[in-house]
Amino acid sequence: MCILITMEKSRCGWCLGHPLYREYHDREWGVPVYDNETKQFENLVLESTQAGLSWITILKRRENYRRAYEGFDPEKIARWGESDILRLMGDEGIIRNRRKIVSSINNARRFLEVKEEFGSFSDYYWHFQDGVPIVNHWETLEEVPAKTELSERIAKDMKKRGFTFLGPVITYANMQSLGMVNDHLVSCFRFQELEGK
Repeated sequence: MCILITMEKSRCGWCLGHPLYREYHDREWGVPVYDNETKQFENLVLESTQAGLSWITILKRRENYRRAYEGFDPEKIARWGESDILRLMGDEGIIRNRRKIVSSINNARRFLEVKEEFGSFSDYYWHFQDGVPIVNHWETLEEVPAKTELSERIAKDMKKRGFTFLGPVITYANMQSLGMVNDHLVSCFRFQELEGK
C-alpha cells in the first residue's frame, strides 16, 4: 500500500479564506511590477475601487472589470465620458459607484500626465524608493501596517497631481500588490521565493 503525504505550504493567514485569495497571494502579491503599465493602471483602479470594501469583493469581479474597462488601457479610458459612466453604472459585474467610476476616468488622465512627465508611470511610482523593493520581516499579520510614512508621501504627491480615491492606506495596499513592498510573513513560502532563497 502506498500512502501519499503532502505538506501544505505555509502562507500568510489573510489568504486562506478563499481560493481566489490564495491564487492572488501565490502568484501576484508582492511580485515587483516595473514595465507593465496596464497592470499598474489596473491595480490603481481596482485598489481605489476597493476603498471601504474587502479585497475579495474586488477579486471576484476582476474579470468583469477587465471586460468593462476594455483591458485597462488608460488611453481609451481617459477619453471616456458620460455615456461610458452610464454604461458602467448599468454593469452588474462591477461595483456601481458613480464617484469611483468618475475617479477611475480622472485617474486615467492623471496617469497619462505622469507618464508624459516621467517617461513612464513606473518610473514615477518607483522613484520614491529608487526602484528597489522594501523587504519587511514580519512574523505576524498584526505587525503589517495599513500605511507607512512612504505611502503617505506618495499619496500626498498623487493627490497634488489630481489623483483621487488613493489615500495612504489604498496606496500602501497598491505598493504591496505591485511588489514595491514585500510584506509576506517570514514564515510564508512566498517570502523566501521573492527573496530568491
